[in-house]
Amino acid sequence: MHTISVNVLTKENFSDFGGFYNLLQPDGHTLGTFFHDHILMPVSGSMPVGFSAMVITRPQDKMLVTKAEYHNTTAEVLLPLDDDIIIYTAPPSNIPVPEKTMAFLVPCGTIVLMNTGVWHFTPFPVHRTEAHVMTALPERTYAADCTIIDYEPSACIEIKM
Repeated sequence: MHTISVNVLTKENFSDFGGFYNLLQPDGHTLGTFFHDHILMPVSGSMPVGFSAMVITRPQDKMLVTKAEYHNTTAEVLLPLDDDIIIYTAPPSNIPVPEKTMAFLVPCGTIVLMNTGVWHFTPFPVHRTEAHVMTALPERTYAADCTIIDYEPSACIEIKM
């Protein structure tokens, strides 16, 4: 097992994995008070995007990364609703690359887009025991385009704040 530290989310250090935008502190192009189109999630054809709730729980002792998933045909959006969260990502590849995993602090209200193929899994809440995260994926991606792998114990990762 190895340990990684949590990174501050910046455009430079997250650009290989996707993009983000703080909805609670909007800036950039605007139509009056409407800050439009700062995160775009491409989808194919007429596939609807599903907006789902994820309830996450802070671990009692350590933030351990023991598995990861990716989607071959779509990006994924996360929006922490009531707490800051820690996400972890590894670059797209056709084999697991836990040694390339990076962790990021996502402030509450910041929408994160993870690009197609980026390895990730359930985030961790920072302050609360339980937190709520909105997830956006094309309908039924979790059933039709989700590859999940369990890491060998030697490849597991501990995330430190």
